[in-house]
Amino acid sequence: MKVTKDPYVSVIIPVKNEGTLLKNTIESLIAVNTTVSFEIIVVDDGSNDNCCEFIINNEFIKLTTTPGVGSAQARNNGAEIGSGKYLVFCDAHLSFEDYWLENLLEPLINGKADAANPGIADSVDLNNIGYGYTWDHKLDPKWNSEKHEPFYTPLLAGGCLAVSREIFCDVGGFEKNFKIWGREDEEFSLKLWLFGYRCMVQPNVKILHFFRPNNPPFQITWEDLNWNFLRLAYSHFNQERINKCKRLIIYSDPLKIEDELFASGIMEQRNHYMKRRKFDDNWFMGKFKVPF
Repeated sequence: MKVTKDPYVSVIIPVKNEGTLLKNTIESLIAVNTTVSFEIIVVDDGSNDNCCEFIINNEFIKLTTTPGVGSAQARNNGAEIGSGKYLVFCDAHLSFEDYWLENLLEPLINGKADAANPGIADSVDLNNIGYGYTWDHKLDPKWNSEKHEPFYTPLLAGGCLAVSREIFCDVGGFEKNFKIWGREDEEFSLKLWLFGYRCMVQPNVKILHFFRPNNPPFQITWEDLNWNFLRLAYSHFNQERINKCKRLIIYSDPLKIEDELFASGIMEQRNHYMKRRKFDDNWFMGKFKVPF
């Protein structure tokens, strides 16, 4: 354990009704060996199960609350109060191995990459390991297959994601106008690539992830999922791909969502991103052979 008030790394854990899983995650985080100084920031995004009660007044853990703003903005809020040079966003249902932090940060520190994932293994089936994501022909995320050396990935999983504070701030963090849950990891990864940064998987680092057998302990609606999907498209895609995304919308009226997106200022954000980025979506889809 090397928890400190003058940290090199801020480990940021957004939480929503995690029960005992949060306590298990923090105990594992503190128990493993590391040479890296870090702080723990827990963002309680409107939990009603008292899962964060055990860390109230804990001098080694920063606890902040948000009123149900969703996964993306909860992570942003955690980053705002963190003081580490590097940010590591973690789900609240993980288990860690010795020296995972230094090994995960190695490509960032040495300039090989700008953001990184470890291998993320199923805590029940240790042979079921995801190595970052890619997209299929419908832009559904699919885990990358196993590799034995570090490699660049189109998409990073937010369940355990490392990035420098400087780069996180440069791209504007996670999308600030996403709703509850969905597409935040994909949008952030895409934005990193389009802005000229690189996402890498460190397959020699593995963390264990508890995958819930049932629905997550908070409400997710098709309206929210489809809003996030079209907001991603309008932020980064050309018109042809935007139209394809609209045709993929189910259980919602894409025209209604589109009107709401326009009212929210999405075109101003789109224009800003187009001026900032170094690559376009054609480059991204071609580089990673995404058939969309």
